[in-house]
Amino acid sequence: MQLNKVSNSFHILKFIFVPPAVVFYSFPWSLSWAKPKEHSLARHTYMQLIILSVSWVFFVLYAALLLYYRQSWVTMPGFIAPKDSSPPIKISVIIPARNEAENIIACLDAVCNQVYPTNHFEVIVIDDHSTDATAGLVQNYPAGNVRLLSLKEIMQGELLNSYKKKAIEIAVAQATGELIVCTDADCSMPPNWLHTIAAFYQQTNAAFIAMPVSYNSNNNFLEIFQSLDFLTLQGITGASVYRRFHSMCNGANLAYTKKAFEQVGGFKGIDNIASGDDMLLMHKIYRLHPVKVLFLKSKEVIVETAPMKTLKDFFNQRIRWASKADKYDDKRIITVLLLVYLFNVLLLLLPVLCIFGHSTFKIQNTTFNIPEGWLYLLVSKTIIEIFFLYPVAKFFSRQQLLWFFPLAQPFHICYTVIAGWLGKFGTYQWKDRNVK
Repeated sequence: MQLNKVSNSFHILKFIFVPPAVVFYSFPWSLSWAKPKEHSLARHTYMQLIILSVSWVFFVLYAALLLYYRQSWVTMPGFIAPKDSSPPIKISVIIPARNEAENIIACLDAVCNQVYPTNHFEVIVIDDHSTDATAGLVQNYPAGNVRLLSLKEIMQGELLNSYKKKAIEIAVAQATGELIVCTDADCSMPPNWLHTIAAFYQQTNAAFIAMPVSYNSNNNFLEIFQSLDFLTLQGITGASVYRRFHSMCNGANLAYTKKAFEQVGGFKGIDNIASGDDMLLMHKIYRLHPVKVLFLKSKEVIVETAPMKTLKDFFNQRIRWASKADKYDDKRIITVLLLVYLFNVLLLLLPVLCIFGHSTFKIQNTTFNIPEGWLYLLVSKTIIEIFFLYPVAKFFSRQQLLWFFPLAQPFHICYTVIAGWLGKFGTYQWKDRNVK
């Protein structure tokens, strides 16, 4: 039994070490004593060997990155807000809304039913040219601390490329709170949300606070796939912000001081970029206050939102997220994104090449099968990702979703490549608007 284990280990290792050696030894610039007849390989096979070799190099870097993220997430302390905190600060909750009649009441109920003193927070909903009953529902909402602003009335027909940024900018200008808390109209939050945020802010004096977001529905494979993908993003977000490795956040759940927003000029300089009301602003504040950009790890502040209902909406959302990648001032995240993207491109390219040419060759008495090497690579990727994801899924109480992770792996590779490409070179539709 032990011999079998050793044999299997060497069988796997040959896919890591043999391809580079074969590529070098078989190429025309290899050592002069090489025998061409014995070592010549088809040009197509060279291509596959190179891609497989580079893929393994990328995997080593990728695995090291995920292990670093995992360790950072595990060591990051959770925050527990004291029941009796300092005198409450004034908070302004900002909710941009466009055609959210289906969700806005549930969102307002969740925000207004906070344990935080009602007279110490306000809710500003800014309606972004809704064509449904969103504005009327907000106007008639029975809470004295809820205000409605109309972007349509304020803009008076002016055309923009980022309406959401403008909506937030207008709301912040009219906000009376010391701390701005942003969320989306299709979100819900636990009753201790504002209390915990306020306590964390008072304890840390943070200028910007990123917080966890989770999907609240897992009824079919598309929703499960989105939940798994989102859990991965949340784990990376928390770990990277905690270690100050790079900066990430999600606009459905973040907070920043009004002072910091004004210090960096709000969205000035990034207001022509369609997306990025969250991360691009975060990067601006990070440049000014690098030690005051923090992640709040607490189950009491997990905001839940709905996944996309259709594949088209899902791709539009992910293309929108990818479209801002080359606009990041934090170049560290660009390096990470490039590593992840190129690794997935190679994983997708290799089996395609195998379809159109020979993928098996023999050196001395060893048969080398490139699809088999690709399969080992895919399995290794899946294992390291599950290892990284488990403590994150446990924090969100979503461990059961990990059983679906191997099934989601091929789809994740394809969507990463497609969304990344279209995010750079394509257009997308969001909230009934075509955006570049």
